[in-house]
Amino acid sequence: MNSLTSTTKFLSAVPVLPAVDIAATIAFYDQKLGFAIDFQSDDYAGLRRGGAQIHLWQCSDRQLAENTSCRINVSGIDAIYDEYQTQNVIHPNGAIATKLWGLREFAVLDPNGNCLTFAEPPATLNRRDHTD
Repeated sequence: MNSLTSTTKFLSAVPVLPAVDIAATIAFYDQKLGFAIDFQSDDYAGLRRGGAQIHLWQCSDRQLAENTSCRINVSGIDAIYDEYQTQNVIHPNGAIATKLWGLREFAVLDPNGNCLTFAEPPATLNRRDHTD
């Protein structure tokens, strides 16, 4: 049974992705994807772009990273895609497309093999004018 009340809401989720070389991964997110560094230590870091956050943890198992992914919901996906194309970071099989499930999306692999899927619902423009 759901114990949530009408005043209870889930507000956000922050993926924590494995990084074989955390310094190189931070540089990639900063320089190629435009994420700002919120904090970092030798084995953990937090980055942010707009309302999206990603945390990274030092991991020696590249296979773990190569089997990890997350979705980042955005608006203005075509401009983001163009920006990332100039950075040459689009996954070879991740070109922008509207998927059968209705999302317009594309994919990027970070240096560890983590797959980042950037997605925008087709009705985002219509929903921006409304509040919950």
